[in-house]
Amino acid sequence: MKLDNLHQLYLLELKDLYDAEQRIIEALPKMIESAQSTELRSALSMHLEQTHGHVSRLEEVFQIHNESPEREKCKGIIGIIDEDKVLVKHDENRDVRDAGIIAGAQKVEHYEIAGYGSVRTWAQQMGHTRAAQLLEQTLNEEKEADKKLTDIAMKSNVEAVRRAG
Repeated sequence: MKLDNLHQLYLLELKDLYDAEQRIIEALPKMIESAQSTELRSALSMHLEQTHGHVSRLEEVFQIHNESPEREKCKGIIGIIDEDKVLVKHDENRDVRDAGIIAGAQKVEHYEIAGYGSVRTWAQQMGHTRAAQLLEQTLNEEKEADKKLTDIAMKSNVEAVRRAG
């Protein structure tokens, strides 16, 4: 794909996000299964449900632009998920593993926040009002998920810290 204009870059980034969301749907169940904290499992499960909605919204954005939903291999999310796969295998200290799961999930959220923030802004600048609204909705959910993970970490990491000393 050529990147002669902002719209082409925008479509490329949407495809990257579409692939990222699909990969997150595949990865979250293992993270949920590996988490010890009920609150963390619940938050990850809720975000898994939201992620299905993110995929649907992206499909709607593609439709707005008369484009077929396509995936562009998201190397950023692949790397983050690969790191998380190694982490969830460790069971020496489940509190520490939960801290690592939270950190990995927040890396995913931060990647998505950056991506959705960019495409939302580009959609606004190009006058794609409905697409911008859909992308803003997902962006807000990603930010809320990150905040929820921070709140959980602030409570649950206490036990991991206690065991370190």
